[in-house]
Amino acid sequence: MSVSNDTTNKKTIFSKFLDFVEKAGNKLPHPFMLFVYLAVGIIGLSWVISAFNVTFTDPETGETEAVRSMLSADGVEFIISSMLDNFTGFAPLGLVLVMMFGIGLAQKVGLIETFMKKTILKAPKSLVTYAVIATGIIGNLASDAAFVIVPPLAAMVFYALGRHPLAGIAAGFAGVGAGFTANVIITGTDALLSGITTEVARGVMVTPVDNWYFMLFSVLMLMFIGTWITEKIVEPRLGKFDPSNAEEGVVDQELEAITPEKNRGLRNAGIAGAIYLALVSLLIVPGNAILRGDEGQIVPSPFLSNIVPIILFFFIVVAIAYGLTVQAIKSTRDVPEFMAEAMKDMSGYIVLIFAASQFIAYFDWTNIGSLIAVSGAETLTNINFTGLPVIVAFILLAAVLNMFIFSGSAQWVLMAPIFVPMFMALDYNPAFVQLAYRIADSSTNIITPLNPYVPMVLAFMKRYDRNAGFGTLFAIMLPYSLIFLGVWIVILIAWTLIGLPIGPGVGMHL
Repeated sequence: MSVSNDTTNKKTIFSKFLDFVEKAGNKLPHPFMLFVYLAVGIIGLSWVISAFNVTFTDPETGETEAVRSMLSADGVEFIISSMLDNFTGFAPLGLVLVMMFGIGLAQKVGLIETFMKKTILKAPKSLVTYAVIATGIIGNLASDAAFVIVPPLAAMVFYALGRHPLAGIAAGFAGVGAGFTANVIITGTDALLSGITTEVARGVMVTPVDNWYFMLFSVLMLMFIGTWITEKIVEPRLGKFDPSNAEEGVVDQELEAITPEKNRGLRNAGIAGAIYLALVSLLIVPGNAILRGDEGQIVPSPFLSNIVPIILFFFIVVAIAYGLTVQAIKSTRDVPEFMAEAMKDMSGYIVLIFAASQFIAYFDWTNIGSLIAVSGAETLTNINFTGLPVIVAFILLAAVLNMFIFSGSAQWVLMAPIFVPMFMALDYNPAFVQLAYRIADSSTNIITPLNPYVPMVLAFMKRYDRNAGFGTLFAIMLPYSLIFLGVWIVILIAWTLIGLPIGPGVGMHL
């Protein structure tokens, strides 16, 4: 039974809203050009504001500050002299590229793909939905590859079990897309977002592990809530699968088994990973261990501040163990070549960061960001709109904006310079503000028409139901998006009221 509303002439209000979002979003320029235009806009705006001699009082120093014009002699000199430093000194750049050396190597040798397939195919029937969603969440280690692997594989598994294949696609897409920010280990997303936050947080260091406790719990939450949505809402709505609507031959596909060689590769990767973690634990667990702080503490410590290279070496170790076993790595030269291939996939990100870093630097130098932060914080305080209500309002705003700007990093680059200093003026930890943003960004990833993987997922759906359209996809995915967002907000509120840390030594307030 098709649940598409695309075949009807009458459009619902929600369908019209999605049409508006798609049209409006498609009119936005490429993210690179968007930051170029914004940088130019900051240059012009700084000249206008400075002409009116606008000043404000810095709450930290008590000194009076003014907005500086970038069209002044000092401003033009800054534009020219700082360009390279803005780019090479941009905090997220090195963090993300280093993480991708290890994660990219694991992806290129096939370790992550095999692990995802193994997890789904070997799960007991009663736990298949949990396995699909968990694999999608953990699969974001492979970034875009998870979008390509998990949904179609889940469809085949669901059909083989006599369940509706579209429900499998929905569960897989929900895990990969809506669960993109959560994971059981620190990922490139943690490094990227924490780097951006640190860049605008006025000297406050935000590390990749600062949201880890909350995101680790989020994996469990998404698994259980996602399974409930799939089995109690999505599958009953889809009804019984009609194979006559499927493409010829698609229902005759057989699941590709994991070869004995790849199974051995997974085993050896697991052994190598366990040995590595055991060695690292020797540098952390003893009271006088090298990676503990000066007084023997874990928070803060060299271990937490250097978590990125530790994770990098973990992925290199398990990737090499797997690659040697399956003979994807045949000589030492293969390792750097696979890493180089992974870096090619990051070329678009590097280009984007060049423009984004200039925008943030101009925003900071002109003092426009500080002016907005101080004025905004004073306004919120005067109207008594502080505490958790203002955080919830921020989450909802970010969720709406995500419908128009799919790139999570690009959107955070836009929002962080304004909201991080503003909330810091209200005594919020920048890591907590970042966490609120991540909740919003992930929840609506699966319903924005600007998600480049939406057409691909729709193509997967059409293989099993030729009548499926965008209306079908969004009708199926909307429950995941709304319920995930609502539950996440409730958990965040409960988490902060109880006073639990969101990461090692990190709470709601500074």
